[in-house]
Amino acid sequence: MDHHQHSIVSDEVSVNGFKTSLSLTTDGILRWSDRGPHLRQLSVEKEVVGFSTSGRLMTVRALVGQRSLVRKRFVFEPVSDDSLRNLCDKIQGYIHSLGRPKKLFIFVNPFGGKKSASKLFTNEVKPILEDANIEFTVQETKYQLHAKEVARSLDLTKYDGIICVSGDGILVEVVNGLLEREDWAAALKTPLGVIPAGTGNGMIKSLLDSAGQPCTPAHAVLAAIRGHKRSLDVATIWQGETVFFSVLMLAWGLISDIDIESEKYRWMGSARIEFYALKRIMQLRKYNGSIRFVPAPGFENVGEEIGSCVDSMEPLKPRPHGYQGPKVDFKSFNWRQLNGPFVSVWLHNVPWGAEHTMAAPDAKFEDGYLDLIVMRQCPKLALISLMSKLNNGGHVKSPYVVYIKVKAVILEPGPRAGGSTKEGIIDSDGEVLARGKGTYKSNLKSLMVYDKLQVVVDQGLATLFTPPV
Repeated sequence: MDHHQHSIVSDEVSVNGFKTSLSLTTDGILRWSDRGPHLRQLSVEKEVVGFSTSGRLMTVRALVGQRSLVRKRFVFEPVSDDSLRNLCDKIQGYIHSLGRPKKLFIFVNPFGGKKSASKLFTNEVKPILEDANIEFTVQETKYQLHAKEVARSLDLTKYDGIICVSGDGILVEVVNGLLEREDWAAALKTPLGVIPAGTGNGMIKSLLDSAGQPCTPAHAVLAAIRGHKRSLDVATIWQGETVFFSVLMLAWGLISDIDIESEKYRWMGSARIEFYALKRIMQLRKYNGSIRFVPAPGFENVGEEIGSCVDSMEPLKPRPHGYQGPKVDFKSFNWRQLNGPFVSVWLHNVPWGAEHTMAAPDAKFEDGYLDLIVMRQCPKLALISLMSKLNNGGHVKSPYVVYIKVKAVILEPGPRAGGSTKEGIIDSDGEVLARGKGTYKSNLKSLMVYDKLQVVVDQGLATLFTPPV
């Protein structure tokens, strides 16, 4: 044992009939010996999720392993009731000092991804929460925007966090719901967690990958149980009086077309994206339009200078209640512009757009900027090579890609280049924001129209459960 660590408690116990000493030291390590000379140890902070007693037996429940976490139980029999009480008090006191959540509200989306969220919750999530002695309330989402409605009116004083067993869609709904509340500022301090059970899973992939952990339900549950938190930037997207709050991304052009139009080939399973991406590259579309943006420090020379954009940046209209949007002085901004035609425009808040798409390798959760990834001219072979590097972020090194950080964006989408009257699709966080003329399912109503829209990011607005980095 490290001599600098002092014992919080140490007492004699039996493990499978073998007498040994069980100790908890100030570094949060439980230590004991088994039948051989082997010293066993568990980190209370990293591995122990909870414990229980039955008679004079004390069971410590843990998640152990690196890439693959396994539920384990370790049973100790103290020599007396006093010893049991002393060990329990000290271990419980240490766990309590870690500030872990005790009550969680859980959304389960039975319709997302492979429609396996309910089964995944029952088989993989619930047992770990029970091991951790966490009380939870489960709400299955019944229809689109159900989670948003619940989040808007939920009594948050009863819970220490909200967990979404789903892809990214339910998280987006919850954030939008919290931002519409009268008490939005306090509500946004409620930590949010995601258990990967959808097709996207970009947010939880970004969180776990930042700590070098694999994107599995067990790692995601453990991150929530341990109770570490971090802030998350939120982007406000608006057009006239219509507002959408985004936590992941906005796409227009090639990426958006692949995302949305590949739904036609859902019967192909996950291969549909690769298949449709190749089809779209071979019959490449380019879109007219322009992007005006406020660059982050270090990117002031990208694009053309246009000075102040205050005339064309419409202020966000006051809303009857809830968050009123970022407080920014548009007059003081130094605006730049990129003109089309564009192959693809992508705005990203976190590194991963999906489990296998590292769209923005330099994106940070709480830096107050969005990562802008723009492709204009690009030969088809180079484009195929570039798209194949999306799984590790290598695409941003291509000479055909502009990759910068921005604070605000005005997107003015136009028709396809080459004299076509057909327009494009704008997608944010997996939902269609706007469908232009002649696009896939253009008869469906979308939140916004295919016209100028404005995006401004607000630093560290929401709160997430996160693995310690």
